[in-house]
Amino acid sequence: MNVPYRQIRAAFTDESITVYQAYDPAIADPAVAAQRFVPPFKRDRMTWIKPSFLWMMYRCGWAAKPGQTRVLAIDITRDGFAWALEHACLSHPEGHSEGHPEGHSDGHSDGAADAAGWKARLRASPVRIQWDPERDPHHNALPYRSIQVGLSGEAVTRYLGEWIVAITDVTGRVHDLRRALRDGRDITGLLPAERPYPLPADLARSIGATLPAERGV
Repeated sequence: MNVPYRQIRAAFTDESITVYQAYDPAIADPAVAAQRFVPPFKRDRMTWIKPSFLWMMYRCGWAAKPGQTRVLAIDITRDGFAWALEHACLSHPEGHSEGHPEGHSDGHSDGAADAAGWKARLRASPVRIQWDPERDPHHNALPYRSIQVGLSGEAVTRYLGEWIVAITDVTGRVHDLRRALRDGRDITGLLPAERPYPLPADLARSIGATLPAERGV
């Protein structure tokens, strides 16, 4: 399967999309009980949501890293996810971001102006987009990217108060998968079913996603 270089892959329904976060029990337990994030969760800090289960496993070490021993699957509204993307800015300027194989100077003389414009958007935006290498179950980097969405300010307020549909503790499932992996089993069929997430072309372009015409370039 030829996976586009930058593509959102996620578990989703007509109404919601699943994203993942990992915390320690002090934050995870109250969140699951309340079905929303409550103190000691700090709403004044940027919080990153990740649609890719395997990238979350890489980040938290299959729920073994300190402070990330509880993995939460958070269902949020697709309208909320769309708002986040529409109000986002790439963490790095286009053409220099995350080692894109096509990243290079385009020869235009207005590069400094483009950089200044990107910096202004970054300061003003409540959402940051980052594309990092997707990972396999053994944490090996794959030749395509996975999206991370960083929320701050108004985006966090909306995330906490409007977007969350359900919070599920999936740590037990994570431990089961980790044991199966250690036993040498192929866990592909046991992973959450993720598929390409549909985006309008203009929105895909604005967040640096690979458009159909760019595939295989």
